[in-house]
Amino acid sequence: MEKVMDEQKETPVRRKKTFGRKMLRFILFLLFFVLCLTGGLVFGYVYIGKQGWEEAFKPETWMHVFDLVFAP
Repeated sequence: MEKVMDEQKETPVRRKKTFGRKMLRFILFLLFFVLCLTGGLVFGYVYIGKQGWEEAFKPETWMHVFDLVFAP
């Protein structure tokens, strides 16, 4: 019986993921998401829409697109 208890004690204990690792993963996910979203918007506006890339970063441009999409 003691032998069984000794064997159970020798099994390696898995560490739980720390809060720091979870936060780092979350921040990296958000950063990757924003980069992909920005890249997709610029790609669509510049290459598909045939517009200048400078205009893709202006808030007025996206306000106009928003107004066009959600106009009554």
